[in-house]
Amino acid sequence: MSKPPVWYELLKRDADTMARLGRLHTPHGIIETPVFMPVGTQATVKTMDPWELVELGAGIILANTYHLHLRPGEDLVARGGGLHKFMSWPGSLLTDSGGFQVFSLADLRKISEDGVQFRSHLDGSPQFFTPERVMEIENALGADIIMAFDECPPYPAEPAYLQTSLRRTLAWAQRCKKAHHQTEVRSLFGIVQGGTDPALRREAADSLVDMDFPGYAVGGLSVGEPKPLMYETLSYTTPRLPADKPRYLMGVGAPDDLFEGVERGIDMFDCVLPTRIARNGTVLTSRGKLVIRNATYGEDWRPLDEQCDCKVCRSFSRAYIRHLLKAGEVLGIRLTTYHNVYFLFHLMKNIRVALEQGTFALYKQEFYRQYGYNGGNAGEDV
Repeated sequence: MSKPPVWYELLKRDADTMARLGRLHTPHGIIETPVFMPVGTQATVKTMDPWELVELGAGIILANTYHLHLRPGEDLVARGGGLHKFMSWPGSLLTDSGGFQVFSLADLRKISEDGVQFRSHLDGSPQFFTPERVMEIENALGADIIMAFDECPPYPAEPAYLQTSLRRTLAWAQRCKKAHHQTEVRSLFGIVQGGTDPALRREAADSLVDMDFPGYAVGGLSVGEPKPLMYETLSYTTPRLPADKPRYLMGVGAPDDLFEGVERGIDMFDCVLPTRIARNGTVLTSRGKLVIRNATYGEDWRPLDEQCDCKVCRSFSRAYIRHLLKAGEVLGIRLTTYHNVYFLFHLMKNIRVALEQGTFALYKQEFYRQYGYNGGNAGEDV
């Protein structure tokens, strides 16, 4: 049997954990895993151009189906040659399904077995997403990986609601698989839901594996549950997913969460965290988070992170970047964003090296010691 457009190559397993080293093969390149994927909601990673992302080593980024459907519309993107050409992105692309917006726009939507009726957050226009419609939109956008339409339940949720939600998500996954006809050019991943209920998570994983998707995501985490509960949920979910297919933890990107996810067998991560906190004047450093807008850095001539070799840290002082942010200059958030994305890319590269060398546990321990992670809040202001 020929391989799907997107397939996973397992290179090495960690001796002491579920962590693994691999490669994700896509029509637009090979991605070393574990990998962090920046989020480009509107077909752009905020404030960054594609050449900067290539310079940083990004192999794959995300775009948002819901937002691109509303503006500019998938038909326009298709007429422009598809999302890769539309945004001049040479690497791989993944589009989510809009399932998270079902969760985040709860005040604007109504869920039924057929799909989700909601009003646009832009102009209030009525919209109706069904699994079949979502497949039409995602195929028109043309990413390498597209996600099945799912419902992301809130935390906490009543057991009866979680059961109903999961039955709906599994039925929608079947409908997405049936409606996805362009299997020779892009791969459809299923999404494991079930809240933090062990039995439902196992049922979701087993049911989706039976449907034989080329890749699997773990959704519905990092939605308000305590971090130890998220890690526990991963611990009994990922072992039920095939070892020869990629595993993707959706919406997670804090440094400690990346370590804990990798340790539990996750290959792919995405999150808006590095770009969002950058716009608020916060950067990631080897010693924790740094709120560069604070007055204490007004005459601080050090780089953002003295252990970082990105071009921002090689060129600019904390005082200068703080000045840009306080003055409302766009360059300020461009510099903080570049640094944050670099920081996470560099972290993931170091994790891959540690897995290759068999030193993952030691690297994790040293990173946590320096970053200030003690099992609670990671990375205080430095």
